[in-house]
Amino acid sequence: METVNIHQAKTNLSRLLSRVELGEVIVISNRGIPIAKLVPFRTSSDRRSSLGQDRGMFTVPDDFNAPLPEDILVAFEGGTE
Repeated sequence: METVNIHQAKTNLSRLLSRVELGEVIVISNRGIPIAKLVPFRTSSDRRSSLGQDRGMFTVPDDFNAPLPEDILVAFEGGTE
């Protein structure tokens, strides 16, 4: 992953986009602080082909929305029993 400053990004945007199109990730920084990331755009067709690929591998239990046991609630809330 390469990091470029804003001036480099503005000056070389076409070149950077060509590299991103090939799968590279580019970070744009301002005074050394990362502010944006150029990543390859995946079309919705790529996403659609992956939807449902885990169907049937997990079943939501009937008690999914049931209240948590007291000891677990205490652990989350940081209190004492």
